[in-house]
Amino acid sequence: MAKKMIEDETPEVMNTTQRHLEEMQLRVAEHDVPGGPADRELTEMKQRQIVERASAILFEKGFHGTSIRDIAQACDMSMGQLYHYISSKDDILFLMHLYSQEQWYRRLADAGFEQITDPVAKLEHGVRTSIRHISENRALYQFIFTESKYMDREHLQKALDLDDRNVVGFYCHLLSELPGRSCADQEQHLAASIVAYIATFLAMRGWNVDLHDQAAYDTAVETLVDFIFRGLGIERG
Repeated sequence: MAKKMIEDETPEVMNTTQRHLEEMQLRVAEHDVPGGPADRELTEMKQRQIVERASAILFEKGFHGTSIRDIAQACDMSMGQLYHYISSKDDILFLMHLYSQEQWYRRLADAGFEQITDPVAKLEHGVRTSIRHISENRALYQFIFTESKYMDREHLQKALDLDDRNVVGFYCHLLSELPGRSCADQEQHLAASIVAYIATFLAMRGWNVDLHDQAAYDTAVETLVDFIFRGLGIERG
């Protein structure tokens, strides 16, 4: 399926796309977890390390089955060191939300998303890249979806707000670039929410889909992309 890549894109369009992605990353970065030292760069590095090293044991034992001591051992930290960067297990679960969006942002940037100026091609590329990224990181997304119910109300609300602004907001932004569409439209926000949901299908429901080889996986991805575009009533080149 053709994707219209424009090499001589105008600075205005390039800046709009790049600015949107950068703003998304900044919104992720602005949600500091309490309890860290004053050095923001060190804090972010250590918190990312905690998420990466704690993930395996959290995936295996679940949120309730994993103790703070388990996490400290997985991170090669003492309890005191761990509590220097987080204040509770809820912090770690919230950090996993931030980590998933940060990784998604990087995948979009690495895939050359900001170089596409045709709005339909941009939406198609963004959807396809997102489906593949979520599917390839299914353990992380499955954990987030199943375990977030255990977060305290404050952490959960922050995570939901961030998801609405970054994930649903991302698709809303792409849809609003199409002629005759506006992100301020409630129906458009609903459409963006549905696209975000469908993008998780292979990760959440892929267990009963034939994904035995690369060709089958590619077919499943393209079927989802086609389904989204037919549902939105958008013609592709």
